[in-house]
Amino acid sequence: MFRFVRGFKTSIALAFVLLFTSIMLPAGQQVSAAPSFAKGADISWVPGMEAQGYKWKDKNGVQRDIIDILKKDYQINSVRIRVFVNPSNDYGNGYMNKDRAASLAQRAKNAGMSVMLTLHYSDSWADPGKQTKPAAWKNYTFQQLMDAVWNHTRDVMTTMQSKGVTPDWVQIGNETNNGMLWEDGKASNNMKNYAWLVNTGHNAVKSISNGTKTVVHLANGDDNNLYVWNIGGLISNGANFDMIAMSLYPSPSGWNTAVTNTINNAKNLITRYGKEIMISEIGMDNNQPAIGKSFVASMKNQIRNLPNGKGKGVFYWEPQATPGYNSGYGKGAWQANGVPTIIMEGFID
Repeated sequence: MFRFVRGFKTSIALAFVLLFTSIMLPAGQQVSAAPSFAKGADISWVPGMEAQGYKWKDKNGVQRDIIDILKKDYQINSVRIRVFVNPSNDYGNGYMNKDRAASLAQRAKNAGMSVMLTLHYSDSWADPGKQTKPAAWKNYTFQQLMDAVWNHTRDVMTTMQSKGVTPDWVQIGNETNNGMLWEDGKASNNMKNYAWLVNTGHNAVKSISNGTKTVVHLANGDDNNLYVWNIGGLISNGANFDMIAMSLYPSPSGWNTAVTNTINNAKNLITRYGKEIMISEIGMDNNQPAIGKSFVASMKNQIRNLPNGKGKGVFYWEPQATPGYNSGYGKGAWQANGVPTIIMEGFID
């Protein structure tokens, strides 16, 4: 029923919804404690890469499971996994349906890691340049679209739980700089629709696990104007969510300035909105490993030291990717010979 609560026009209505949702939840559906600070990696390409025959080695040249390497060698305690709605079987640009995502999450959970889900609400990539509706949702009314977000979000959550995984964090969309599910949820056209979609996803997550934190994620972490417009617009239109997440992919020559601007942005958002901050995507050119290591270490240390303990983690995007994987991705942390660069050493304390 909570998918129909639009805008939360009064604080009383919001409090009632969250209280009633909490009461409905079985005690067994609460998440275990997330790490106080997530050192994370998005590993969503792993199943497709494994299906293609990729293997990974550690820095000593010993072939091991990639999750084991990330955890034991680089102190990675959390993984990020994307879920498309009805993806193709293309290993690089699809593949990650709810079942494959749940199996990967189970592997990570069995290794003692926490899990962040990224719900793309699309059949393939959703990012600042495209937020394409799933083909099956193309002709839906806005009410039907909200129902679809509600049902899909709950479906993914229950599929995860069938594998013994209750995510610690769930992103309601991916890099929603200008909203999601265009054109209906395009923020520059209709901020209220965007807010209602975020509320729908948030409430769907909480109806399954009240302890899971919901996340709104934008790209361009160094752009304060974007975040104030987007996050402020959501909040002024009644959207409810727990955390703000950022992406940052700076150049090798400009990373220091980009990190400084991102940290200043995070501090400003904490002052304005009081929400926790997560860096859910970073990456650096594979052929600049020393710079990459310094970039990761700097971002980790500065996010961890944000005011009032509001900085909650940093995730590297697809570190297991080898140079040029999926027609040209160049910001992974492994070499073509299967041996890692030193980039991920930036996570080691």
